[in-house]
Amino acid sequence: MEFHTASPEETRQLGMRLGRSIPAGAVVALFGDLGSGKTSFAQGVAAGLDVTDRYLPSPTFVLIREYRGRVPFYHIDLYRLSPGIEIDRLGLDEYLEGEGISAIEWAEKLGDYLPPDAIRIWLSVTGKNSRKITGENLPPELRG
Repeated sequence: MEFHTASPEETRQLGMRLGRSIPAGAVVALFGDLGSGKTSFAQGVAAGLDVTDRYLPSPTFVLIREYRGRVPFYHIDLYRLSPGIEIDRLGLDEYLEGEGISAIEWAEKLGDYLPPDAIRIWLSVTGKNSRKITGENLPPELRG
């Protein structure tokens, strides 16, 4: 599926729609260049899960931030992850196989550790504030 947004708020709204429709245990893999809207989309997923925190910064420097919502929400950012670090040493499997929802920025760094049934979202810049967002393994509510 392909979507187009004209502002960061529209990108968050699309993420919110996804957050409202995905089941516990889902993994949302976010792909895109710097500034493509991955954090805005993840913030929307959190809002759709009824996370009450008003400000959800990107966890670039801490790798993982945990939030309470209808189900636990794990915002993971692998930007700073070095290619030589083993993913299994980070304990990410606890998040990827748990009951919460994991949204992972720079998910390509997971390689084979990315679950095959993960919801995959690609974001690309099409203008100053506009984005093209494509998705795979989306729930039926977003496919139609």
